[in-house]
Amino acid sequence: MKFCWFNLMPWPDLPDDFRETNRSVWVDIDSKLFDPERANEVYHTYMDQLEYAEEVGFDGIGVNEHHQNGYGIMPSPNIIAAGLARRTSDAALCVIGNSIALYNPPIRVAEEFAMLDCISGGRLVAGFPVGTPMDTNFCYGQIPALTRDKYAEAHELIVRAWTEDEPFAFDGKYNQLRYVNCWPKPIQKPRPPVYIPGGGSIETWDFCLENDYNYSYLSFNGYKAGHALLERYWDRVSELDKDESPGRAAFAQIICVADSDAEAEELYAEHILYFFNRCLHVHPGFSDPPGYRTLKTIKAGKLDQLRKENQEIFQNLTWADLVERGYVIAGSPDTVREQMEHMIKTLRVGTVFCLMHMGDMPDWKVRYSTQLFGEKVMPQLKDMWPELEDDPRWWPRPQSNRVRHADSIAAARLPAEDPRPSSGTGLDINE
Repeated sequence: MKFCWFNLMPWPDLPDDFRETNRSVWVDIDSKLFDPERANEVYHTYMDQLEYAEEVGFDGIGVNEHHQNGYGIMPSPNIIAAGLARRTSDAALCVIGNSIALYNPPIRVAEEFAMLDCISGGRLVAGFPVGTPMDTNFCYGQIPALTRDKYAEAHELIVRAWTEDEPFAFDGKYNQLRYVNCWPKPIQKPRPPVYIPGGGSIETWDFCLENDYNYSYLSFNGYKAGHALLERYWDRVSELDKDESPGRAAFAQIICVADSDAEAEELYAEHILYFFNRCLHVHPGFSDPPGYRTLKTIKAGKLDQLRKENQEIFQNLTWADLVERGYVIAGSPDTVREQMEHMIKTLRVGTVFCLMHMGDMPDWKVRYSTQLFGEKVMPQLKDMWPELEDDPRWWPRPQSNRVRHADSIAAARLPAEDPRPSSGTGLDINE
């Protein structure tokens, strides 16, 4: 069982009247709300939290890509991951991920992910999301009906670039490259584990199963609502005659741990409500443009998570609603452990993306919740799927002799004496 501490990096200073004065947190949010000097502190705080998650034992630390929004100020997760690669030693770097249909050419993703895998010593988990319509279609101008076609071609190019030893020409519909010769290559062979974030598209299920990729269900509707969708996913696994390894699925869950259930509400309620009321305030016209969802997905009844009805639900949720409906798993370590165990078993997921910083939650509360989870909850859940231990498809196997953070610090220190041997001539070097 793997636990990844995931930071969305939301903007923590959206005003109280944000929903009334802005039609969307994404795409056309008022840029005057962003303060670059304040962002200096915010980015460092968020990166410190990710590093702290490794200290308390999380298996992975996670980042992702979004554009022009206050929901997550991380347009380039690779920049964040590069910093983390140098300042951590053991946790997997879960970049979930790069929206590969946006890159022109996508070989850039192959190169940067390979760099991250080399710098980290083989700790990369590579995420290839199709991308939200807000990002891909409205911020980056991709045609909705062509997004998946561009995605498929980008994926083919990246995997070939990683796995083929000789330079090759690539003549695609959207990318024409005379020479594809990926330098560097990833440490992990034939490629790093690949996770595909999704919200319920049938095509994404099949794509994951065809390639032995992890399907990562990212939903803010909680694990109780997620059960029906993942039940259908596992039905699809059976239909395609694939093994039912829990490594095939992951789920993102908001988690808040405190000394007691009452303290959890006291400490975290205002920050979780900030997230649902402000960070998920997306104009419905941005969330589901014609052509983005395929006919197969529409016929299967897989609806846009940010549609108008959900916006109204998010706006009126109370803490009691959030906990009762499973949007948030919160309470004492015993309460959280019990609910997490139920979630993991019923969803049959081998990886949980733990959302422990939400909205405008201050650093000390994040660390308090993270430490309690790492020390009193996670150890009791680690052995739930022992069969995953020997399955290399779903998690990195870093090189044993990799350079670690402490080694880098030691190597950077200047020696006490000049190590160069003396020539014994007594001559001045400038003579």
